[in-house]
Amino acid sequence: MAVSIAVLGDRNVDHLTHRELDATLELMPADVAARWLPSPDAAAAAGADGLWVVPGTPYRDGDAVLEAIRRARNAGMPMLGTCGGFQYMLVEFARNVAGMGEAAHAETDPGAAEPVVARLSCSLVGEERQVTAVPGTRLADLCGTAPLTGFHWCNYGLAPAREAALVAAGLVVAARAPDAGVEAVELPGHPFHLATLFQPQVGSSARGRLHPLVEALISAARGAHAPARLPEADRLVGHE
Repeated sequence: MAVSIAVLGDRNVDHLTHRELDATLELMPADVAARWLPSPDAAAAAGADGLWVVPGTPYRDGDAVLEAIRRARNAGMPMLGTCGGFQYMLVEFARNVAGMGEAAHAETDPGAAEPVVARLSCSLVGEERQVTAVPGTRLADLCGTAPLTGFHWCNYGLAPAREAALVAAGLVVAARAPDAGVEAVELPGHPFHLATLFQPQVGSSARGRLHPLVEALISAARGAHAPARLPEADRLVGHE
């Protein structure tokens, strides 16, 4: 029986990054069924073995995406967020774990008093940066600690003023880069909860192989597929 991964985002082949996502999905192993899931249908992600929250903000239904992220975190579902997924995973964690109930994304709420995701110091649309993983993190285990080239298509990232509160609530900063600040976060104790501002799928069509982070999501989803996951209320990870 195939392992299922919900690729949560509003597919638009006019976007380079979405064409690269399509190329990545074509490289998935035969036992992996990875399918695009539009944001208005985000609730259906609960039936998958893994969740990949992908770029393309603002989502058509941002609230549905945030709820899918919350459920995945609580249920111990392996989850990878990239670019917009990174941003929305930060907002969800801030609201539901760090106690920042009014946490907002400046792209969709530019007048927010408490933006957790804010405009970057400079645009990173179509830009590459040298991303350095923090030693001892899962990201470092997967990608090493030597600087890696990360492709970006974004204008928003973690607001520096909010980093300390998220770290105090249990989130771990896993990578940084010039101009972008925090490039990756992860949640210890969770089967797989990792998010990056850079887009690891970009380059799949040229490489002809999956990025280590995507391979790690697949591996975690396989692990979740074997035993039945516990009901949400029985999980110990990230309870509010």
